Amino acid sequence: MPELPEVERGRRLAESIALGRTIARVSCARDEIVFEAVSPRTIQRALKGRVVSSCRRKGKQLWFELDGRGPHPLFHFGMAGAFHAPNVAPLKLASSGNVRETGWPPRFVKIHLQFDDGGELIMTDKRRFGRIRLRDEPENEPPISELGFDPLLEMPSPATFAARLMARKAPTKAVLLDQKFAAGIGNWIADEVLYQARIDPRRRANELESAEAKRVRTALKRIIEAACKVNAEKRKFPKSWLFHQRWGKNAEARTVKGEKIEHLTVAGRTTAWVPAVQG
Repeated sequence: MPELPEVERGRRLAESIALGRTIARVSCARDEIVFEAVSPRTIQRALKGRVVSSCRRKGKQLWFELDGRGPHPLFHFGMAGAFHAPNVAPLKLASSGNVRETGWPPRFVKIHLQFDDGGELIMTDKRRFGRIRLRDEPENEPPISELGFDPLLEMPSPATFAARLMARKAPTKAVLLDQKFAAGIGNWIADEVLYQARIDPRRRANELESAEAKRVRTALKRIIEAACKVNAEKRKFPKSWLFHQRWGKNAEARTVKGEKIEHLTVAGRTTAWVPAVQG
């Protein structure tokens, strides 16, 4: 699933294509699931002829601010969605196997935007868990208004972060996955944070010591910033990260230091952890 760094990569791509340009043509698939409570025709009327004044993101939600009043388009990539542009290699998710897209346009197109300078931007979604919405004031309306802080854009101070985390009674892994606590953290980031912070994912957040909660913040900040710095290219993530060995429930998996990786279920999600480090 695209998490904060992957969605930030999508935002940057959209900004490079769309910022300051007029939407000349809009093509939409007929998909009542992805287009939540809005028809393709309504999307087309709302976007055509509008200038993209900014491309913004909070957590896993991404939206365009258009010139003038709303509505504005809001995008969520779901499990397998992404933005694509001609002659730009798409990001390959670690969970997507060896499938590679070739040619233009790609498969599973949900919306195709063409701009007055000839640029094009497409959102695809093979699994149809993504959403395309219209909002008059995206930041002040659900789902964005219901999100917690964005770890890249608005990380709380160490003391504030620790207090918020330690106020929760759920397992720490579950709290990190809660978008109302922090926006944009998904399964691999939560596992990486807890591995680097040396915290058992099953420990309840309200049982953490202040120093442990602050370690979680330090790890989260470091991981998010590092992943975004390399534009979510997984091959450029530090070799020491759990990320590279966490996939597939491999019973023989080990970290680069030789530590055994085990898998369990926390908050309904498969969780990779290292008992020798996090026990």
